[in-house]
Amino acid sequence: MAALRIDSVTPGSIAAELEVSAGDRLLAVNGQTLRDLIDYSYYTASEEELLLEIEKPDGDLWELEVERHAGEPLGLTFSAPDPARCANNCLFCFVHQLPKGLRKPLYVKDEDYRLSFLNGNYVTLANLKTPALDRIIEQRLSPLYISVHATNPALRERLLGKPGIPPVLGQLQQLATARIVMHTQVVLCPGINDGEELQRTVSELAALYPAVQSLAVVPLGLTAHRRGLPQLTPVDGEYAREFISTWQPEADALHRKLRQPFLFLADEFYLKAGQPFPPVKAYGDFPQIENGVGMVPLFLKEAAKLLRGVRPIGAFRATVVTGVSSFGFVKDFLAELAEKSGVDIVPLSIENILFGASITVSGLIAGDDIAAALAGKDLGSCLLVPDVMLKEGEGVFLDDVSLDGLERRIGCPVIVFDSTPRGCYMALRSFGKRLLR
Repeated sequence: MAALRIDSVTPGSIAAELEVSAGDRLLAVNGQTLRDLIDYSYYTASEEELLLEIEKPDGDLWELEVERHAGEPLGLTFSAPDPARCANNCLFCFVHQLPKGLRKPLYVKDEDYRLSFLNGNYVTLANLKTPALDRIIEQRLSPLYISVHATNPALRERLLGKPGIPPVLGQLQQLATARIVMHTQVVLCPGINDGEELQRTVSELAALYPAVQSLAVVPLGLTAHRRGLPQLTPVDGEYAREFISTWQPEADALHRKLRQPFLFLADEFYLKAGQPFPPVKAYGDFPQIENGVGMVPLFLKEAAKLLRGVRPIGAFRATVVTGVSSFGFVKDFLAELAEKSGVDIVPLSIENILFGASITVSGLIAGDDIAAALAGKDLGSCLLVPDVMLKEGEGVFLDDVSLDGLERRIGCPVIVFDSTPRGCYMALRSFGKRLLR
C-alpha cells in the first residue's frame, strides 16, 4: 500500500497531541490513499474533520479522528518525492557536459511535474501521460514551470533528442483551458531555435496569456566537457547585442499589448553585450528571477537603497568572491560599501576551471577553483562567499569541498552570506562585532 513516511512532527501540533511520531507512515486521509505529499496537501487542505490512518514502526495500525479549524496545519513534515527521471537527450543538456568526480546527485536528470509544482523545477512535459495530466487539472497543481524551447513539433523533437513526444502546444492549451498558470522558458541555441522559430514560439505562447504568464529566453550554457556531443554555437557579445536590439523592443511591445511584462531576456544577454538593463518595472513581480532574469537589476536597486543607510563598521580587510559575469556590478557596489563602512573590501572574480572559462555565473563556482584563485593572496581577516555557490543546507560546493576544508586551505575564516547587498553588509557587520569582542 502506498504511504508517506513522516519525517518530523511539530511540537505542540495536532499530530503531536495525537502521539504521531517521526518514522510513522501515513496511509490514508478520509479513506484516500496517498501517493505523495501533494495528495496529502490536497486531501487535508480544507476539511475540518479528518480520519488519518497511521502505521506505526511495529506494524500497529491507528485510526485517528481529527477536528480542527479549516486549514489548521496538522504539524506533519514529509520528504519530497523521488523525482521521475528524464528520458530526453537535449542537444544543450548541461548534465551531459559535466566533468567526472562531482556529487552523484548532480548527474541525475529529473523530469517530474510534481517537482515543477512543489519547487519550481522546469519540466518539458515530454513524459506526461494522460493520468498525470488529469491529476494536474483535478488537483489544480498551479503554477507549473515548463521548458518549451520551441513550439514547432519537429524542431522541439530535435532539441529534446526524442521522437514521438506530445506536441507541447496542445498540452499547454489543455492546461490553459483548465486555468493552470504556467511560466515557460526557451533555452536559446543560436542558429537552431532563434530567428523565425523564436518568433513563432513567442507568438504562440503569448496567445495563451494569461494562463501562460511569462516566457524567459535564456542562453545555452556550454562547458569545456562537450566531448562527443553535437556542435553548438555559444552566445557571445556580438550575438547578445544583436539579440537585444531585436527582442527587447518585442518584449516592450508585448508588455504594452498584454498590460503586463510577459517576455523576459535573461540577465546574461545584457552582461555579455555590455548593455544597460531595462528598468526594474519591466520585470513586474520578477516571475522568472530564479531563472536568472532580473537578478542584476534587483541587486542594483537594493544596493542603491542599502548604501543610503550604511554606517561605519570598523577597520579590517575582507575579501569577497564572485563569478566573472557579476564581477563588474558587484565590484562597484563593494567599492561604495567600503567607502561608507570603513572596511577594506577586496572583490575577486573566480574563473571557472571546473566547467571552463565560458561558464561565468557565481552559482557554478567550485571550491577548488576558489582555493586556487586565492593561493598566495592576502585575504585579510575573512573571506565572504555568496550562498549561491553552496548546496543549500549542506555547506559544500559543487565539487564537495566543504567550508571547513576551504578555510584550512586558505588560512582564514570563511563566511557565507545571503547573495544580496544587504546580506553582504550584514555579514560584514556581524564579523566586525566579533573582532571587537
